[in-house]
Amino acid sequence: MVFKNLPIEFDKAGQARMRAVGVADPFGLGTAPRPQIATERERILKEAADNPHVYRFEVDPLTRVTERLSLGALIDFAARKVLDVRVETTGFRGCELVLKNRAPSDVVALASRVSGQGSGANSIAAAQALEMAYGISPPPLATIVRSLGAAAELLASHVRHLFLVAGPDYSESVVAKTNPSLWILAQQTAAPGTSFHGFRTIGELMTEMNGFSGQLYREAIQLTRTACEVAALVFGKYPHPSSIFAGGVGIEANRSTFQSMLGRINQLVDYAKKVVAVWDDLVEFFYAADPRYRHVGETQSNFISAGLWDDPNAYNARFDKCNEWGERRMTTPGVIVKGKLRTTKLAEISAGIEEFADHSFYSAWNGHPLKNDPLGVPLSPLHPWNKLTIPVPELGNWQKAYSWNTAPRWDREPMESGALARQWITAVGGKLKNEFIHATGSAAKDAGMEIDLPKFQLPATKVVWHVPERANAFERNRARAYHISYCSVIALTYLLKAFDALQRGETAMSTRFRVPQEAIGAGFWEDAQGCLMHYVMIVGGQIANYQIVTASGWMGSPQDSFGVPGPYEKAILSTPLLEDFGHPEECTGIDLLRAVRSFDP
Repeated sequence: MVFKNLPIEFDKAGQARMRAVGVADPFGLGTAPRPQIATERERILKEAADNPHVYRFEVDPLTRVTERLSLGALIDFAARKVLDVRVETTGFRGCELVLKNRAPSDVVALASRVSGQGSGANSIAAAQALEMAYGISPPPLATIVRSLGAAAELLASHVRHLFLVAGPDYSESVVAKTNPSLWILAQQTAAPGTSFHGFRTIGELMTEMNGFSGQLYREAIQLTRTACEVAALVFGKYPHPSSIFAGGVGIEANRSTFQSMLGRINQLVDYAKKVVAVWDDLVEFFYAADPRYRHVGETQSNFISAGLWDDPNAYNARFDKCNEWGERRMTTPGVIVKGKLRTTKLAEISAGIEEFADHSFYSAWNGHPLKNDPLGVPLSPLHPWNKLTIPVPELGNWQKAYSWNTAPRWDREPMESGALARQWITAVGGKLKNEFIHATGSAAKDAGMEIDLPKFQLPATKVVWHVPERANAFERNRARAYHISYCSVIALTYLLKAFDALQRGETAMSTRFRVPQEAIGAGFWEDAQGCLMHYVMIVGGQIANYQIVTASGWMGSPQDSFGVPGPYEKAILSTPLLEDFGHPEECTGIDLLRAVRSFDP
């Protein structure tokens, strides 16, 4: 069964239908039940009102993140437990309103402004949404070049995250202050990966992660630049590409261009070998020092991914064929709920999406213009194709509206996205075919993947990533470290495809098109943070509605109609306070910060 909460079922022939016919409110939006989790939280808050050990802890703004966030938590310092939390998105993007009533040709350039570090991904997703609406697809070489740029963008973002954003939380300057006993132990603990990263002890490794002064920190700045240079060669400029458009890529893709990328990609492949060793050593050290670190940032194993990196011979931008070309991507689209794979089909992933605005600074919208998707699958009134952006600014209120994020849900479940989700779904999905990456184990047991990193300046190395027992802050960071290896060989894969295409004389980089008077389209892609979906509706040759569901929207969502928190908030609620402090005012909240920063917000 694909959907358990939505009233959609599939017959034996795979045709979708509503479970209940002739019901006034088939999606049950007017009678949403309150789950036990919401009732239990209300009981805890009532008891906390009379507890002298309960304080409100706030971080505003949350630093070293790309989003405009603030964190407020109600903490019982005697029990060292978070009782309630709100993560507020304090900035209004408004991209959907900017795009309304504009010419479709404006979409790609404006949509890239949704995110600086994800500007390439948003440009590609916007172009794919228009391609679906126009009924066209780019030539194979253009698809290859887009994938090269996407791999470079992810490499830059992951390196930046691991050493410039999240990394300082694990450095000597932070650990020695917040957990002095842990720092003493780190200085005495040998680093198993010394042959790869060169540090004899965990203490040395932590010292070189110090902001600005540490070798690993400064090296990451240079390698981030290297990856951005590859992205700029593809995107014309970076961030905010100038070369991406519907039906193609506007660069001269010749042998000289690709040779300029080769040395940089080789450098990133070698660097990947070091990054895996650094984060394996850090994660295992924290686990061994105190097993409770396994619960920092812990969430239920609910994952969503749209996949990315298309097969140039399969991608045709057609919605009725999206399941086929989607499953041939280099990371598999899919949804996992409570550890079980539900689907790897893009059409089913799309159909299960709803956005709730109960705790957001938006008004509910009326109407249900698109009752079915192009395959006939019923769509909720809260599906992005039906959503309207109606901002209602007001002061935040924990019991009412408190965020500029809506609450996207799949089958009414909160979803996590990102490198951990991509690798987990790809490992258990069994669809990937790549000469450098191979799935290991099975969906039922010992699932994971082997990544072969070829010899350049450093010897050839095989790294093996295993699906973890649980999703937590440490496993998110470890997954990103392995994803640098993954992305580097994907970049190499598409670079080899580019040389092959030139050898065959396949040099076309664009497809002609006409803008239709009426059409709908969707772009399914991923940025470094995770799942990214663009939905467009064209009426009278203009944009009638444009909606973007971002990874930060999925994970930074407020509570939904059912009182269920989003992944950021759930991760903080699960986090024990392991920091060394005597009085509440001495608490820095480092464990909570590690939890939320692990999502690369």
